[in-house]
Amino acid sequence: MAKNRVAVTGMGALCGLGTDLTTIWPKLLSGQSGISKIENINTEALPCKIAGEVKNFVLNENVFPAKEAGRYDRFILFAVKAAHEALHLAGLEDLKKNYLPDRMGCILGIGMGGLPEIERTCETFLSKGSRRVSPFFIPAIIPNMAPGVISIQYGLKGVNYHISSACASSTHAITSATYEIESGRHDVIITGGAESVISNLPISGFANMKALSKREDDPTKASRPFDRDRDGFVMGEGAGLLVLENLEKARARGAKIYAEVVGHGASSDAYHITAPHPEGEGAKRCMKLALESGNLKIEQIGHINAHGTSTPLGDIGETKAIKGIFQQYAPKIKICSSKSMTGHLLGAAGGLESIFCIMSLHHGIISPTINLENPDPECDLDYVPNVAQKVQVEYALNNSFGFGGTNASIIFKHFSN
Repeated sequence: MAKNRVAVTGMGALCGLGTDLTTIWPKLLSGQSGISKIENINTEALPCKIAGEVKNFVLNENVFPAKEAGRYDRFILFAVKAAHEALHLAGLEDLKKNYLPDRMGCILGIGMGGLPEIERTCETFLSKGSRRVSPFFIPAIIPNMAPGVISIQYGLKGVNYHISSACASSTHAITSATYEIESGRHDVIITGGAESVISNLPISGFANMKALSKREDDPTKASRPFDRDRDGFVMGEGAGLLVLENLEKARARGAKIYAEVVGHGASSDAYHITAPHPEGEGAKRCMKLALESGNLKIEQIGHINAHGTSTPLGDIGETKAIKGIFQQYAPKIKICSSKSMTGHLLGAAGGLESIFCIMSLHHGIISPTINLENPDPECDLDYVPNVAQKVQVEYALNNSFGFGGTNASIIFKHFSN
């Protein structure tokens, strides 16, 4: 049985660079950093005081009523905002005009859920007792409430769930959404991911495992993937949501198609709870599976948005994996790490970076890896250092790897309307 083709017709994003895609994209291309001193919480007692924090976030009444918004943790509100933008771009504000409710769904990747609200409620419980715990506490924090709220808001009666696989969460979610449309069970899925855990416990936990950058004197220089002087990742927050549709049905309604999803892979390192395999074995198999699922040759991939977290081990392992799969073609691929500008959005990273892949395909320009001033000798590929490059490529691959050795890769194809 032939698979249905899967189109990307809408995108919505927010991160430290801005609260919508039209603001974020030109800043990304210009090499502007969204990493700064944390403002939304008191960092006096914290071991790290910088992040890719979403500043001045307001959810307008026309997107979501303020009375309801106050009930939910920030990651849910990020997801609602990005879904609204993605559906607007897709021309699907009223989904029911085009599709049956039970053939529409929402699958999101959420890595950690509502930890900030858990912290706040725990303080309330300890200081004021159990009666002061909000009856909205559970709905405010559970990760599946993000796709749940979106499904309720837009009347999506098909699949409705979240995937939690650490930093690969939203790439796995996009893969699952793709399967639903390829199989013919759904016509449209809102997918991607959201995350907002710039708070006391996550920052302390990551810092104490020595995963975070200590370069706080100049936050804009802290995230430096593939650079010799990198010393850890920088936490980020935000969301990246896509509207995926059955390509033929999207065409029939006259939709603008930004890209096509053509390949996806998943694998496990089966190596260590936090460290990547030193030779990138799991990542290599993951990319191989993505190529095979799309029936693609290695020389067809022109761009990779790397996982590229700016950690000493991770960047080397990913470089070895890319070289192991793409062999003599590896030096010809334009590779970038947008985390150099956004920080690491954890469970939302794959959703946001998939959008950046799609925008690069659509506009014929690859965003840079900034702060690449002294290349690591073991990271010797073309990482598009510091300045965007105008290159039209046909296929782009996005990598997302997470704690527990989980890996996800997804491939997008340029589409000419």
